Amino acid sequence: MNEDKLDAAFAEASRLVTEDAAKALAIAEGIARQAPKSADVQRLLGHIHRALGHDSAAEHAELGAIVLSAEHPELRRAALALVENELHVAEPLLRARLKASPFDVAAIRMMAELAARIGRYRDSEALLRRALELAPAFIPARANLATILHRQNRTAEALAELDRLNAADPGNAAHDTLRAAVLGRIGDYDEAITLYRDILAKRPDQPKLWMSYGHALKTVGRQEDAIAVYRRGLDVDPALGEIWWSLANLKTVRFDKADVARMKQALQSPGLSDENRLHLDFALGKALDDAGDADAAFGHYAAGNALRRAQIDYDPDDISRQVDEMIDLFQPDFLAARAGQGCTAPDPIFILGMPRAGSTLIEQILACHSMVEGTMELPDIPRLAAKVEGRYPADLAVLDAAELAALGQDYLDGTRIQRREGKPHFIDKLPNNWLHTGFIHLILPQAKIIDARRHPLDCCFSNFRQHFARGQGFSYGLDDIGRYYADYVRLMAHVDRVMPGRVHRVIHEQLLDDPEAEIRALLAALGLPFEQACLDFHSSGRAVRTASSEQVRRPINRDGVGQWRPYADKLGPLRDALGPILDLYPAAP
Repeated sequence: MNEDKLDAAFAEASRLVTEDAAKALAIAEGIARQAPKSADVQRLLGHIHRALGHDSAAEHAELGAIVLSAEHPELRRAALALVENELHVAEPLLRARLKASPFDVAAIRMMAELAARIGRYRDSEALLRRALELAPAFIPARANLATILHRQNRTAEALAELDRLNAADPGNAAHDTLRAAVLGRIGDYDEAITLYRDILAKRPDQPKLWMSYGHALKTVGRQEDAIAVYRRGLDVDPALGEIWWSLANLKTVRFDKADVARMKQALQSPGLSDENRLHLDFALGKALDDAGDADAAFGHYAAGNALRRAQIDYDPDDISRQVDEMIDLFQPDFLAARAGQGCTAPDPIFILGMPRAGSTLIEQILACHSMVEGTMELPDIPRLAAKVEGRYPADLAVLDAAELAALGQDYLDGTRIQRREGKPHFIDKLPNNWLHTGFIHLILPQAKIIDARRHPLDCCFSNFRQHFARGQGFSYGLDDIGRYYADYVRLMAHVDRVMPGRVHRVIHEQLLDDPEAEIRALLAALGLPFEQACLDFHSSGRAVRTASSEQVRRPINRDGVGQWRPYADKLGPLRDALGPILDLYPAAP
């Protein structure tokens, strides 16, 4: 059969799928015998078998089409470009392929990967769902979808996809690894730890898995086990900087001279990536800080911060502009016009402010109360702010009472998976929610809001020494940190003026000086009775995910006060950026 006759037969089979699928199948099978390497023909066979209810045959054809299309020269070039992270090369190749063959599932999946790489998760999700619509048994696409859902904090949906993967491909280590990460997100650490242990029993040569296992152990308070596991990972790859930083980030580990020598040697490794280098710099900064060598420590902190600052797109003017817009919008008349609107549920307790300001300590204290459940740093308020159509925050002014209430209910629905204890109140401890204080008030007017505040120099320098996994773009330059702190204080001072008493402020140093008085005042502000367990918070065995996880398992102490002093002569840019806020602390301008 010549090419023209094949094309005509292909068109005829495609036309007959809905009219006479059995006849279409006979024609398509004849074409397949003539063109066994055609991905288009295999896709057509899959489509026909689906119409006939032949699921097994359809699956075979659909997956066969993917294998064949992956050999297409354009897709091979695009795949190589993705491996090399040359997205500008991969994108036009994939677009051209999809224009020529819009049902090419391999190309759709690769385009989804490209979208995910640039943070367009919704686009990536849509493409993956289209791929699975065309080839439901395409396991790699389903695994990608579970990952994308996890990245969007849509945990229940991610777990549902992982359940489907486990049914189709049980015992897959990659899928089990993702499941462990998802379970950690919702607090199922026991199951996550079991998964990591079982995976590593079969694949002990995976240093990043040892690291993830260590993170889970640290979170549940098994510090010695976590340290041992982290060091197992370093035995596999001593230049994996993130494990060195994970040990440093426990805050209780003191590196010895041999550790310092190993880290310095790792820094000299040929071809060391910037990611490993910056983590090693932060870890060495901690090691040398503990050893009292402030000059050398600062050099490594500065080097690590400079590397990360060069990688991110952060503009401090954006934060200042958002604060200006919040202040302009949230005026007394605007608030008065919306009094009594929003969702009236009193469940949430927001702890916000600067990172490294004592919010984890406050959360640990409150989570020991019989009426309060501790969760984690929940992403739901930023998610809802992003849902506001138009320009946020200005377009909050056009939302009516029903829309504000719906946003509040959306918040409660979205956080429900994190709540497991059935207590009347739960904590949302995302520090950066300070920028959304007014938004929280509009959609959840009965929620409680706590502002955790710490001395500017201690707080800001602690941020400079802390490498955050994500989301704190301001923290990699002393001047950026100072401006961020100043903007935060400026907005919260405005909130105090237009909504007096709406926010309860906890001054970190005052909490350290007189914990009982401050804890009683905190509970009173929340309308909760005093409970002794809140004073004995360090005895709690609850999981803690943040960098302060080990510190809050100790009685209150002043170890973190004044840690900026050995570096005083290096903090000029920070002082300049803070301006009058530094001298006025704890008051605001």
